[in-house]
Amino acid sequence: MSATNILGGRVGYELKRVQHGLRSRMDDALRGVGLTTPQYAALSVLMDSPGISGAELARRSFVTAQTMNQILANLEKRNLIEKRPHPEHGRVLQTYLTEKGEALVSSAHREVEEIEERMLERLNEEERRKLLETLRGCADSLAPEGR
Repeated sequence: MSATNILGGRVGYELKRVQHGLRSRMDDALRGVGLTTPQYAALSVLMDSPGISGAELARRSFVTAQTMNQILANLEKRNLIEKRPHPEHGRVLQTYLTEKGEALVSSAHREVEEIEERMLERLNEEERRKLLETLRGCADSLAPEGR
């Protein structure tokens, strides 16, 4: 059996192929709107969860806390985000999208949705729902205890 046949029969290998293709297409599309894929991830999480902690933002964006600090510094310089003191814990800063950030991430969402639609075009609605459910189950099975 050749290496391709062995790897082609592995779920992990096929997941990596999909992830690589998706990331490549996203990198190209997001470059057109002036974002990197990690910046897009951070802005998307902030849109979904305004004021989230930096540590949680890093986890949900799949980067380290140090990398997230760099991402946030770049986004803040571009006036896409703003930091505000926590209402009860004045030393804690919470991060929010600015209007400019909201507009940019909304534009980026449209680009990413087109890519995802292309990726899923061969699946009907039931197959898409089942794929999403299955992937969530796989991710949950691999998540560290307590998360």
